Amino acid sequence: MPLSIDVLTLFPRMLDGFLTESILGKGLAAGHLAVRVHDLRAWSTDKHRTADDRPFGGGAGMVMKPEPVFAAIEQLQTPGCRRIYLTPDGTPLSPALAQELSREQHLVFLSGHYEGIDQRIRDRVIDQEISIGDYVLTNGTLAAAVVIDALARFIPGVLGEEKSLTHESFTSKLLDFPQYTRPAEFRGMSVPEVLLSGNHAEIEKWRVARQLEKTRQVRPDLLK
Repeated sequence: MPLSIDVLTLFPRMLDGFLTESILGKGLAAGHLAVRVHDLRAWSTDKHRTADDRPFGGGAGMVMKPEPVFAAIEQLQTPGCRRIYLTPDGTPLSPALAQELSREQHLVFLSGHYEGIDQRIRDRVIDQEISIGDYVLTNGTLAAAVVIDALARFIPGVLGEEKSLTHESFTSKLLDFPQYTRPAEFRGMSVPEVLLSGNHAEIEKWRVARQLEKTRQVRPDLLK
C-alpha cells in the first residue's frame, strides 16, 4: 500500500503546482504515494464558514477554532495513522525523521494559520508537532509541502536515481561537494582535473575533502 497523506489547510490552492510538478508530481502520477488536500472550512458549521476566533485573554491575531479541526481529523483519520501539526515550536525536521515518516501508511497534516491553533487540538487529536526551521511563516501549508517533499524522496520509486539519497547533504552529516558538468572550460573557469581523470577512488577522496572543507566553513556544528 502506498503512503496516503491528507493535508488540512485554509489555503488548499497553495499546493496546486507543488503537487503536479517535478519529481513529486511524477511520483504521485505513478502511484508511489497519494496526497489529498482539504479546505478546512468545509468542516465549519456556520454560514460564514468560520475557522478562527479571538484568543481568550486578549492579544493580537486570531486562533484557529477547535470545532472544524476536530471534525475534519476525526473524519479523515484511520487506525494507526499519524496526525501531525506543522508549527515553529515543534520537533525539527531531519533526514531521519523524514525517512521515518516515509514508512508510515497514513499521515494527516494540519497546517496552522494566524496565531496558531486552540491548545485542545494539540492535546487531543495531534500525535506529533514538526518544525521546518527556527522562523515563522504566514501559515503552515508551505511547511507541510516541505515535509511531504522531504519524506517522498525516501519512498522507493520516487527518485529516478536512488543513489542520490546516499550522496547528498546531511545524509552523511556533511554538506554536499561541488558539482560540475559540460563544458569542461567556461569563461576561463576549469573543472577540477581529478573529475576528468576517470579515477573513481581519487574522485571520491576529492569529494569527501570538499565536503569536510565546506562543512567546517558553513556548518561546523555538524562536525561535533
